Amino acid sequence: MSGARGSALAILRGQIERIETAEVAHQHERVALGHSEADAALKGGLARAAIHEVFCEGRQGAAATGFVMGLAGRVCARRPLLWVRQDFSEIETGALSMSGLAELGLDPRRVVMVRAADVESALRTSADALACDALGAVVIELWGEIRQFDLVASRKLTLAAQGSGVTGLMLRMAAQPLPSTAETRWMLRAAHSPPGSMWSAWGAPVFDAELLRNRHGPCGRWIMEWSCDECQFSEPSTYPQPVAAAPAHRPDPALLQQRRAG
Repeated sequence: MSGARGSALAILRGQIERIETAEVAHQHERVALGHSEADAALKGGLARAAIHEVFCEGRQGAAATGFVMGLAGRVCARRPLLWVRQDFSEIETGALSMSGLAELGLDPRRVVMVRAADVESALRTSADALACDALGAVVIELWGEIRQFDLVASRKLTLAAQGSGVTGLMLRMAAQPLPSTAETRWMLRAAHSPPGSMWSAWGAPVFDAELLRNRHGPCGRWIMEWSCDECQFSEPSTYPQPVAAAPAHRPDPALLQQRRAG
């Protein structure tokens, strides 16, 4: 028994050493998100070759999905994006919209969708994908509290990402954060979009993004607006309060006041 424990301890020490060594090697590889305060907290941007977690409540799934798409668009660098989903996720939230990706400014032709029958298949597929350096990023979408995704599973994904240079983005819907080897952890909520022009039915996508964990800097909470044309985040635009026009069929109030005074 003692020999088995010693062997397991040696394996864990070797894994920790690999993580620390790879962390030093990849710490300079960051991509700016475009939001100045968030990038400052992240020491220049989101780290590549690492795992990043994005959490949300169940009803905030659309906002979190859009935010993850934005992160993937920033880190992929024109390489393919592999999106791994449980069948259960599609039942709960529906299929991802390729036209929606295009509207966000991303190329749906670079997105490969993988549907996994269960959590084990999703994690196994994700680990294999993260080890493939031909990809730009891998999104792992998991729904609910999942006992299979523990610290060991998280470490396995981190090692695969650091070995290949591929970025892993964990989309966790209706789940509570647990200890992991993630570089960052976010909590996402939808924010109010600013009013668009008269030719636009929708305003720009805006996210209430809270950085809960940051291994190399401070945390924070920001309103982040996604620019579909520039494919980056930014500080929300400032818009003046809309002023209602006076109804055309009513007389001018100033003229009425003059008549009453006369």
